Amino acid sequence: MSATYPKGAIPSAAGRSVVNVVLAGLGGQGVIKASDILADAALRAGLDVKKSEIHGMSQRGGSVTSDVRFGRAPADRVGSPMVPAGEADFLVVLAPSEVEVNRATMRPGGVLIAPELVPEGELANKRSLNVALLGALSTYLELPREAFMEALAAALPEKLRGVNEQAFELGRKLAAEHVTIS
Repeated sequence: MSATYPKGAIPSAAGRSVVNVVLAGLGGQGVIKASDILADAALRAGLDVKKSEIHGMSQRGGSVTSDVRFGRAPADRVGSPMVPAGEADFLVVLAPSEVEVNRATMRPGGVLIAPELVPEGELANKRSLNVALLGALSTYLELPREAFMEALAAALPEKLRGVNEQAFELGRKLAAEHVTIS
C-alpha cells in the first residue's frame, strides 16, 4: 500500500552509484518523450546514461515502459540499459492503471510518482502531464534544473516549450508538497 509523505521524509538518490528510473504509461502519453528528456538531461549533466524502451501495443494505447539509468563515469559506469527487477529507485507512472502493473520494478523504499500528483485541471495542456511528472522527479535527482530546461528545449518544438516549462515547474511545486512512495 502507498502512503504520502512530506518531501523531507522521502529517500533520494543521493549517495547511490547508479540511479534507476522506470517510466510507465500508455501509448500516446509521452512515456518515450519523457524518458528521452530525462536521459538527455543526465547526459548534459555529464553522466553515463543508458536507456531502453518497451513499446508493446503503444500506438493503440497499450502499455509502454522506458528505463533510464545513469551514474558518474568512469567510477559509476552503467553497464545495462535495463533496470533490474525490484531495483528502480524511481517509478514515474502516467496512467493510473499502470501503477500496480509496474510496482514490482521498485526497490524497497523507492519513490513512486503517480499521475494523481498533478491534477489535470492545473495543467495548461493535459498532454504535458509527462513533463509535469518529470518536474516532480527532478526534485529528487542531483541533476541541474538547467540541464532539464536545455533537454526540454532540444526535444520540443518552440510552440510547445512554454506550456511544457510551466508543467515542469508545476510538477516541481507539487513534489515539494508531497509525493507517493511504496
